Amino acid sequence: MMAEKWSQDVTEHSDALDLDDGVFTWKDPKRIAQSLKASAEQSERRKGSPLQSAMSMLTFYINRAGKDLDADQRKVLEDAKDELRAAFGR
Repeated sequence: MMAEKWSQDVTEHSDALDLDDGVFTWKDPKRIAQSLKASAEQSERRKGSPLQSAMSMLTFYINRAGKDLDADQRKVLEDAKDELRAAFGR
């Protein structure tokens, strides 16, 4: 049973970022990006740059924890990647 939930555990107990509750369920890509940016910039435990940390957590969620995402929420999260790049001036 634990093997099925490892991705949820990583998302909820990330060693690098303290995420807002339910951030990946929000419907506003810009709000998601701003939240991830703030979490990444505040973290003293991340290994890469704030952009790398935020983007990797978002991508991880889409690829693993979010494998059962409906098409609408997947689009929101994919759009959040672009918002995240914009938030970091990339």
